[in-house]
Amino acid sequence: MADKLHEYQGFTGRFHCMREKYRERVSRWKEQHPGGIRESLRDSLFGIPGTEEPQRVWQDSEYSDLYRRKSRIELMRISAAVMGIEFSYAGETAFVSPTLLQIGVPHQQMTLVWALSPMIGFFMTPLLGSLSDRCRSKFGRRRPFIVLMSIGVLLGLILVPNGEAIGYALGDQGPANRTEVPSVLGPRSSALENDGGNYHPWGVLFTVLGTVFLDFDADACQSPARAYLLDVTVPEDHAKGLSTFTVMAGLGGFMGYALGGINWDETRLGDFFGGHVRAVFSLITIIFVVCVSATVTSFKEIPLAELTEQEEFRKLAETERAQESFDIEDGMEKNNLKRDAATYGSLNQPENVSANVPPTHGGNLSLQHYLKSIVVMPGSLRIVCLTNLFCWMAHVCYSLYFTDFVGESVFGGDPAAPVGSESRTEYEAGVRFGCWGMAMYSLSCACYSTIIERLIKRLGAKKVYVGGLCTYSCGMFMLCAIRARAAVLLFSWTAGVMYSTLFTMPYLLVAHYHATGTWDNAGGGCGQERGIGTDVAVVSSCVFVAQLLVSFIMGFAVKAMGSTAAVVAVAAALAAAAAFTATKITYLDL
Repeated sequence: MADKLHEYQGFTGRFHCMREKYRERVSRWKEQHPGGIRESLRDSLFGIPGTEEPQRVWQDSEYSDLYRRKSRIELMRISAAVMGIEFSYAGETAFVSPTLLQIGVPHQQMTLVWALSPMIGFFMTPLLGSLSDRCRSKFGRRRPFIVLMSIGVLLGLILVPNGEAIGYALGDQGPANRTEVPSVLGPRSSALENDGGNYHPWGVLFTVLGTVFLDFDADACQSPARAYLLDVTVPEDHAKGLSTFTVMAGLGGFMGYALGGINWDETRLGDFFGGHVRAVFSLITIIFVVCVSATVTSFKEIPLAELTEQEEFRKLAETERAQESFDIEDGMEKNNLKRDAATYGSLNQPENVSANVPPTHGGNLSLQHYLKSIVVMPGSLRIVCLTNLFCWMAHVCYSLYFTDFVGESVFGGDPAAPVGSESRTEYEAGVRFGCWGMAMYSLSCACYSTIIERLIKRLGAKKVYVGGLCTYSCGMFMLCAIRARAAVLLFSWTAGVMYSTLFTMPYLLVAHYHATGTWDNAGGGCGQERGIGTDVAVVSSCVFVAQLLVSFIMGFAVKAMGSTAAVVAVAAALAAAAAFTATKITYLDL
């Protein structure tokens, strides 16, 4: 009928219909936003959402801000720590390997250095998350761990660029034939051209120690930072908060890579700090301190002792209200119904508070208890962890080896060629160009994170999760096939889509499981006590397993394929596997 009407009306009639529809939408928007565009923009950034707040209990003046909706600016401040972490990651991925090579660490030992952090982190990070669930500090449960991990990051940021200088101060002797050669990777010792001869034992020790501090603590700090975000926000803000968390991470990575791309040797800051690498790490250290300070001073956490007192008060108040309104038998039945509908795991919490409250019983924490919580986990959480493992393996392939792939497979260079040769020059040009590709992926992550929340609401969590992984898989397959410079920049954007997805979806699902107390499609709970901090840490620990596995399989893949194009090929295959397992996840009503 509409098509026939358009035939009679012609182009002019269609134009008038479109204009009327546009006017209706404009008038509807004006009714919803009487203050106009300026007022709407101000409210979206600084104001508190106008939706009806969920009913809360025990809202005293000191902690009342925890029970209201948060503005975007407040969520950005809560998530600022991850921006500082991503700045640190950018410096780590850009300069740690060249620094280790410069002081004489052989290539064949490089993978062992990178394996130290994930081996420690796999066991320690979830344990730290479980400890944070039971932390009784007066400053809260998450912030003490954020500060503790941040101190480790600071030690890494200090030791990595200064490890060689510390070694000289402790008695290391540099080789007599050491020469400085201009290179995109910084000055390299001529000792690198020989298989033997480690001339910096103390320098290697402190640089490797700094690498472990930086890599482990930067990874470990993300778990309490995410748990802190979920603790100080209401469940209605979890999706918005996690997307903001990812936006801040993407912006931090983008600006961190850009910071490393500036030639600080030609600036006064470079002269002041003592060279390019030290200038970059010094600036990153300042930014990191500012970002972490903004997060830990944003909102007070309720100490665990007071949180337990609040729960006892709530139960007493519910019992008194039930006795006043009903007879004892009916009141108990209704109270039990209400309690059962609002719990998750073994926590007797109302739904809107459950995501913010850890287990308050269960005996003393032990390694045995922690390992049991990993082995005996709900099946739905197990699938989420498997999917996240494949996601991280696909991403680690990109983040650790992408610049080498660009230098060899796209630019046709050779990292083993003599310094100053054409092959070596092309490789170094490829490394620089690969950094621009990684900057694009960080920018893509930030951009996609701004819309992922709306995509989840419109399309559903399953389509967004699977679609993001398929996008990355297709992009890496295309990059493996084309291997052109334009493809490096274009398909690196798909890596940002995948990174935003793995940064958001697993934690949104975990938060949803805990907030609803539902872990399967039949409406069942997990049947055991679990803290959200523990489960967030367990999911996050997949990055350590992924890094270990990729370090083992990548060498065989490159050898079998005969090219570093195996890097993106393996990444594409792993992303496809993650997309398949993502279809098996329990999404409930997300």
